[in-house]
Amino acid sequence: MEDDGPGATYDGGSGFGIQGMRERATALGGTLEAGPRPEGGFRVTARLPLTQPTNGAR
Repeated sequence: MEDDGPGATYDGGSGFGIQGMRERATALGGTLEAGPRPEGGFRVTARLPLTQPTNGAR
């Protein structure tokens, strides 16, 4: 996900933000990168492993 805007104002929120997203991605065996883009705005990239279903579903 990327945006090129100045960002929104922070209202306190109720979650754990980027730290929480990174922890969830790591728990699934993936990674999360987040930070400002050189041309402005912000980028969040999550990489999660794909696995075969274990219950026989397709």
